[in-house]
Amino acid sequence: MNTITFIRTNNEQQDFEALISALDEDLRDRYHELQDIYDEHNVIEAINTVVIAYIETEPVGCACFREFNDHTIEIKRMFVRPEARGKGIAFGIMHELENWARELNYSYAILETGKRQPEAISLYQKSGFTIMDNYGPYIGMDNSICMRKRL
Repeated sequence: MNTITFIRTNNEQQDFEALISALDEDLRDRYHELQDIYDEHNVIEAINTVVIAYIETEPVGCACFREFNDHTIEIKRMFVRPEARGKGIAFGIMHELENWARELNYSYAILETGKRQPEAISLYQKSGFTIMDNYGPYIGMDNSICMRKRL
């Protein structure tokens, strides 16, 4: 049985950069030119709240969060490589992010996903997120689904 581990790191970690490149390719395949609108909202600058999942030594998934306001984090850049899906990795990443946010005294998590990502929508709903009105840059974006969860 392969060992799955989760590490906390920052956005400068090379494995995170490689996974984000794979995520961007996946989003481009799903949304084509529509993705151009979303790319500007997916820039991750200096951030110290990144989780990377590994099977043995192979990086297979990631996500991060940033502060949205004093009580809320926004989850960004959630991705699991297609060949590693169905193993509970995304749930593990989400669990690690939520625990980390609680340790930092946040009460809520929000996120945005797209209508062409049914597996992500399902993951978030199974993780306890509920659909909310679109927030911030996603207001008026018909393809966006925004969700919220009390931590």
